[in-house]
Amino acid sequence: MNISPKENAGMAVRQVWTHRFRSMLTILGIVIGITTVVTVASMLTGLRQGIITFFQELGPDNIFVSRLSGGPGSNGLSQKERKRRPINPELADFIQRSCLDVEDVGLMLYIPPVVNGNPLTARVPGYESDNISIQGLSPNEIQLSPRDMRFGRFFTSEENLRGAKVAVIGSNLADVLFPSGKFENRTFMMDGAEYLVVGVFDKAKGGFFGENDQDNVIDLPLRTAQNRYPNLNDYFITAKARPGKRQEAFDEVQAALRRARHLATATENDFVIQTPDQIIQQFDQITGVVGLVAIAMSGLGLLVGGIGVMNIMLVSVTERTREIGVRKAIGARRRDIIGQFLTEAVALTGAGGALGIIISVLITLLVGKLIPSLPSVVPAWAVGTGFAVSVAVGVFFGVWPAVKAAQLDPVEALRYE
Repeated sequence: MNISPKENAGMAVRQVWTHRFRSMLTILGIVIGITTVVTVASMLTGLRQGIITFFQELGPDNIFVSRLSGGPGSNGLSQKERKRRPINPELADFIQRSCLDVEDVGLMLYIPPVVNGNPLTARVPGYESDNISIQGLSPNEIQLSPRDMRFGRFFTSEENLRGAKVAVIGSNLADVLFPSGKFENRTFMMDGAEYLVVGVFDKAKGGFFGENDQDNVIDLPLRTAQNRYPNLNDYFITAKARPGKRQEAFDEVQAALRRARHLATATENDFVIQTPDQIIQQFDQITGVVGLVAIAMSGLGLLVGGIGVMNIMLVSVTERTREIGVRKAIGARRRDIIGQFLTEAVALTGAGGALGIIISVLITLLVGKLIPSLPSVVPAWAVGTGFAVSVAVGVFFGVWPAVKAAQLDPVEALRYE
């Protein structure tokens, strides 16, 4: 008596459906494990895509120089970093003069949200916001990191030279201060000074966890920021490499900074120099750890689910001992019995995997609706891997019950009550 794979699959599905409540409880661990893996993979994929888009907008050929790790407003990673000398504005000119593979150099002065104990807010009559990111920029920063304008323009070199009180603001901040959408000849107050809005950026692309500080930015001319806050020295340098020369430019900028700061050959850098690719690699290292934690958590769920499947299959073998005896008596071979019970185990875990994938897709879509700026993508590799792992769990934990069923003596099985 030969039993085709199609007949085995049909019997397995009927058996699972007949005991559907018991089957659901059995595969709960599988569902949780697969949901965890696929959801975390989807979230990390979306975050990574947002960060890649963010740095593409900042400029893929740019090289960033700062005193501390972590970007504007960071306190650094260690006490040793915090003792470093500031990045002087003159270094930007030195890089421009000495680095042949650098096309242009820009400078930014970071202004913290609290200066001399006073929180900075942007206000107009009837509206105000303290959710702002303030920076002074050299006029060429708009060429180094191009942004689309929703209104107006970026400030000019002439406005920078005379320290004009003009500003370009982010899209979200513009909506808060000027909900009417009329920006022409509008001004706002910040820290006792009045600024004319000459431009409003379009909504920024990418970001971290769906947020982008550029949407709440207040960009001032560099000279204006220096005049207003002469005690601040948190400078950042952006060096744009010539086309196809980013690595050469990186090496030149690093060497130039080491010369300018009089660092000995064996001394490590007392500054941070990075490219967008390097920052993305650092993010990948962090998400790799998160992924390992997610795999460990889901592994526990899959282990619990697998043990549950093995247990329920052993119970099934006991309950169906007489059925097995009848089948063997009419000619079923050992491999037919093994195939039948393995197929049932795979059907159980496969159903758990499919349900887990469906739940993870729904969660990802929900997050995408709640945070529209966060890319919500369920990667095909996560879906395929999740389902394959669930099937593999069924095979692994279903072997022993299947072999035990196949080893039953047909005579004894027929006598079983």
